[in-house]
Amino acid sequence: MSDSPLPPSPSSSPSHSSAPVLTVSAVTKNYGARRVLDSVSFTVNPGERVALTGPSGSGKTTLLNCLGGIDRPDSGSLTLHGRRIDQLSSDGLAQLRREEVGTVFQFFHLLPTLTAAENVELPLQLLGVPPAERATRVAALLARVGLTARAAALPAQLSGGEQQRIAIARALVHRPSLILADEPTGNLDSAAGENILSLLRELTDETHTALVLVTHSEEAAAICHERIHLRDGRIV
Repeated sequence: MSDSPLPPSPSSSPSHSSAPVLTVSAVTKNYGARRVLDSVSFTVNPGERVALTGPSGSGKTTLLNCLGGIDRPDSGSLTLHGRRIDQLSSDGLAQLRREEVGTVFQFFHLLPTLTAAENVELPLQLLGVPPAERATRVAALLARVGLTARAAALPAQLSGGEQQRIAIARALVHRPSLILADEPTGNLDSAAGENILSLLRELTDETHTALVLVTHSEEAAAICHERIHLRDGRIV
């Protein structure tokens, strides 16, 4: 992982030669009388990084929750690799998240009683990947995020930046087509945050994984190919 300053723009361009990973079409969501999302539409291509920006209360987190199948839109459609997220059953959504989606949170959400390596391995266990392949993939990702020496450490023994690097490894280990990241640098100091952004940019380039990133940070938005700015639930 590089410790050099981030360049002001992404280092490579996403592929537009294949079908979009994600298609969001006229998504609307209400909470009671309040319209939180209002006819939001966009696409995300393989390898493309998209920043969702906007003031607090603009609908960013609600949109991310809809993309991850946590919330359902009231109207419109969400399609991930040809599958309508908004039409799946609870079991279907759980399977889709296990297979196709990786998530990175602001507060890491590592399981405190599992080691770093065990946290990374967990998605593969849920998918029934054989032990030998699990070990190979976990070792490769721990090396890639620079934490091989911390494999046996519990989350409480890791710094915030190390915990987030483990969380990124966990999000990628099952080779998803889409990563959803919610303020991934929001709980880190500036140096650790810069390293996390470098890592996200490099790994999504290497794996050609699409990324949707909710952020208030200009530095985080700068690693993305596209910005979608929300205000009062609408793209502006």
